[in-house]
Amino acid sequence: MATMADVARQAGVSISTVSHVINGTRFVADPTRQKVLAAIESTGYIQNTVARSLVTSSTKSIGLAISGISNFYFADLVAALEAQVRLAGYTLLLTDTHDDAEEELKVVQALHQRRVDGILLATQAHGPGSAALRYLDELSIPTVLVDRCASPRFDQVGSENIESSAHLVVHLAQLGHQRIGIVAGREGLMTSTERFKGYQAGLARSGLAFDPALVGLGQSNDTAAEAAALELMDMPDPPTALFVANNHMTIGVMRALDKRGIRVPDDVALTMFDDFEWASIFRPRLTAIAQPIGEMATRSVQLLAERIADPDQPPRTVRLKPRFMHRDSCGCVR
Repeated sequence: MATMADVARQAGVSISTVSHVINGTRFVADPTRQKVLAAIESTGYIQNTVARSLVTSSTKSIGLAISGISNFYFADLVAALEAQVRLAGYTLLLTDTHDDAEEELKVVQALHQRRVDGILLATQAHGPGSAALRYLDELSIPTVLVDRCASPRFDQVGSENIESSAHLVVHLAQLGHQRIGIVAGREGLMTSTERFKGYQAGLARSGLAFDPALVGLGQSNDTAAEAAALELMDMPDPPTALFVANNHMTIGVMRALDKRGIRVPDDVALTMFDDFEWASIFRPRLTAIAQPIGEMATRSVQLLAERIADPDQPPRTVRLKPRFMHRDSCGCVR
């Protein structure tokens, strides 16, 4: 795949000049601009239709690249983002990255080729080195990372994951549990990493040793979480409490407990990250960490609008405080 460096080399200009031509961020003399456009077309760096329409005018559209749209949490987040984008006078273009690095790059490029004014991205990347993030950074595309704060080079908005996860674990320890298991999210996702750190921090604060045998890999989906929970509960000395790192996995965990005839909270205490609409209807009602989805959407769109208006301002990271929804599944006598 052709890179910006290839375009710059063929046009005989700097990479920054290519970026300015593509994004309209600086004045470039017309002869130089034409050389860059010709190099873009000949190298196939981006589609020819884009090269012909490289202008500074706004399309009044925002791209959203997000994974797992079937997940309750992400479905709620998409709805909240769409409402805020519409209030800001833009149209939202939605794409699914499937939490795959190659697919994420493709959808980011597709959104850029449709000349969106900016991109909201829930990235699968664990750090700034992913191809999609490099693409966005090289082209200076106005971007806000949503939910997963993977790189300080971008504006990003997400919940505080470590302390809130630790709070759940400490709460379980204060109820007398010494074998607290976790059904963890997919490795490599920033939210999974942070919530696992919170789990470990909660154990340490409670004077409990970390036991790798109490870690189930739920891969952020219900099917893998069900299998992980079955393995945990089939141990000779199973956990007496579980922390599930997202609500999609909680569904799988509850299926596993039902298959084994394990009652919540009588036989095992259950807590989870990500509240959802039905959590307070289940019996027992589910103790959860609720992310501030509405505030996350508002701040994300606000930051993106400000980035579009002023591309040169320093990037900002916003961490929002979740709420502890204290219900029945943790086993408290309420």
